[in-house]
Amino acid sequence: MTMNQSTTGPQPVDTLISGATLITLDVERRVITDGALAIKADRIVAVGKRTDVLRSFQAGTVIDGRRFVLTPGFVNAHIHVTGDPLTRGYVPDDLDSSQDSHLLRWVIPRYLAHSEQDEHLSAQLAALEMLRSGTTCFLEAGTIRHLDAVVEGLMQMGVRGRVGTWTEGRAHTAGEDQTALTNAAIRTLQDEVIRYPARDGARIAAWPILIGHSTNTDAVWQAAKSLANANGLGVSAHMSPFDSDPRWFLEHTGRRPIEHLAHLGVLGTNLCLTHAVHIDDHEVELLVESRTHVIHCPLAALKGAFGVTSLGRFPELAAMGVNIALGTDGYACDQMHSLRLVSAVFKDARRDTQVFPAHEALTMATLNGARALGLESEIGALEPGKKADLVLHDTDRPEWQPLLNAVNQLVWSADGRGVHSVWVDGVRVVDNYHSTKIDEIELYRRAQAAGAAVVKRSGIPVVSPWPVI
Repeated sequence: MTMNQSTTGPQPVDTLISGATLITLDVERRVITDGALAIKADRIVAVGKRTDVLRSFQAGTVIDGRRFVLTPGFVNAHIHVTGDPLTRGYVPDDLDSSQDSHLLRWVIPRYLAHSEQDEHLSAQLAALEMLRSGTTCFLEAGTIRHLDAVVEGLMQMGVRGRVGTWTEGRAHTAGEDQTALTNAAIRTLQDEVIRYPARDGARIAAWPILIGHSTNTDAVWQAAKSLANANGLGVSAHMSPFDSDPRWFLEHTGRRPIEHLAHLGVLGTNLCLTHAVHIDDHEVELLVESRTHVIHCPLAALKGAFGVTSLGRFPELAAMGVNIALGTDGYACDQMHSLRLVSAVFKDARRDTQVFPAHEALTMATLNGARALGLESEIGALEPGKKADLVLHDTDRPEWQPLLNAVNQLVWSADGRGVHSVWVDGVRVVDNYHSTKIDEIELYRRAQAAGAAVVKRSGIPVVSPWPVI
């Protein structure tokens, strides 16, 4: 048994989950049948076989876990909590897939049409979907315009996350003052880190998050990296989902994107780059050498026609030691869908069933995500001393029966609809399939009205191949 144990008799704890199957993700990667886990305050204090834990601990609340599989909370390493949740499914999926056309015509107008209250609501809706499908921690993609309103909404939900203000510091027209734009972007990054510091166990904190692509100057990139280094934070950005990023960097810098970031000195263990599909051999070497984290969003890559099945190097990057974490981007927030996709896509792409087996996919969504966020000592596994961020998956459901191989069934059979209960920081934020923090029905009502208003303000046309009457 693994625990912090006293020799003076049973220790008092707050909560004890008894009889569950535990997928621990600990150093030995144990799967414990008829297991138990004890929580005191915000920490896990014991993990082991049920009889051993019950002998050593007594709890004010004992939960019968016999019908459940218990896992660490998932980490969503790239998600837009604003912009997309209130307008989900509105943009048709059979449009011009080029980056410029998609972003300028269909994405950015929706994001810019959000008011402060809309972003508050959008963040809560995204957090609810994440929590109810087992995600307890996330890294925002960098498209928040009203940071204070978003943080307020997220704090109410009880989720853990790292967020940042939409920051673009590059002039796009001849009349813009480049120096002023760069200075304003750097001040934004500095200000948010001061307002929402990542200390004292803060669940929601700010990172210097950049949009990426070609949106920021070298000075902004270097300022973000310096700020992260000085405050123990990370930097996150989009890069190279399409070949437009390599083309732009080659034209303007003479280097490919990863090469240019290496030249600036911003690669490293506190940088997360999302997508990274259109990269060459030298860029692969630089990612490996610098131990930069790479975030893969399988649904976004497939739906956006990035070319990931033919060009994506994620299996090779993982084999060479690059930390690969998973994100959902702007689509469905259920990270369990990402588990299945990342495992399936590259099996077919490489014609090799041994690529990304279920246990590796699950590691990407837990430990690897925690590592990317610099939280590997706090979350990502069921171990004594780590935060009590955990999920009960209900096996009294057809997709879980009969229960024979918990890890494989979690990835290949189950999804977030089977999540019964969720704890973050030892607080039960989902119980019996519903949030303990918010009136869900009222949230849905408000989201429906707000989403319709956002679409109207954005001016994006209604496009449907079938008549809507």
